[in-house]
Amino acid sequence: MKKITCISLLFLCLFGTGQAQTAFDAIMMQPGEICVVAGYEHGSFDHYWEGTYLRTNATIATVYRNSGFAGAAIGLTDRINFLFTIPYVQTHSSEPNGGKFAGARGLQDLGLDIKLNLVERTTGKGTLQVLTNVGFATPLTNYLSDYRPYSIGNGTGELNVRGILQYRTSIGFYGRGSLAYLWRGQTKAERDYYYNNGSYYTAWMDVPSALQYQLVAGKWMLDNHLKAELAYTGLHSLSGDDVRAYNAAQPTNKVHAGLLRVNAQYYFKRITGLGVLGYYGNTLSGRNTGKMQLWGGGITYQFPVWKHS
Repeated sequence: MKKITCISLLFLCLFGTGQAQTAFDAIMMQPGEICVVAGYEHGSFDHYWEGTYLRTNATIATVYRNSGFAGAAIGLTDRINFLFTIPYVQTHSSEPNGGKFAGARGLQDLGLDIKLNLVERTTGKGTLQVLTNVGFATPLTNYLSDYRPYSIGNGTGELNVRGILQYRTSIGFYGRGSLAYLWRGQTKAERDYYYNNGSYYTAWMDVPSALQYQLVAGKWMLDNHLKAELAYTGLHSLSGDDVRAYNAAQPTNKVHAGLLRVNAQYYFKRITGLGVLGYYGNTLSGRNTGKMQLWGGGITYQFPVWKHS
């Protein structure tokens, strides 16, 4: 039986909503099977990039971001999987700021994805896979997106198209790369003027579209019951402005970020379908974003829903 990785990616507002099974990996559910996931993630940063200049959070000290997430991946056919995820996000800082700034909390964005396994070729030495993923995310609540660094999301719809290439050897080592285009729309702020390399007298802000890529090296061990991997995920906005000196960030900002993560997942031998996961990550480079450290964990359960003939 093919295993499924149910894991979450909730990196600030940068990398999109979390994914059950992940839109980045090359694992497919069997027809009629479902994997449900629930988990928690904690992130924090006390430095941020103002443009390309890394500075401290002198006013608000450390910003914390806590996320709970739930989702599922469903095998529709041998080649098609459907995925969805729902995250709940809460933000706050270590300094009360005299009561001037409070954190935010609420449901973030509903993520929906269709993953297609286009090519799968097995030789004596390994297996080559080529996949694509088409996804859409939309806000579940009317949260305030123009409230950086406390906002829980971008507050706009996002359409993404991703290509995935993976090669796995017969002894469990694998390497994978993916590249995606993230198309984003507009978000509405609670003000009627803002500056974005010029003056705009409107409450509507353009959220820059972006390229997102990931490189992964990993290995399956213990008869495919343990998976460990190292993953680097990058985001590169295609337009936007820089955070101005001594000003708050806003949704129009050009965001670049590179995050390195260590992921592990274990499937219990005596409890069929049950798994646990954990991960740790650190932002290595950035532009107009926080230098985030994060860790998280969760539980997954895989089971058949209907029989496939």
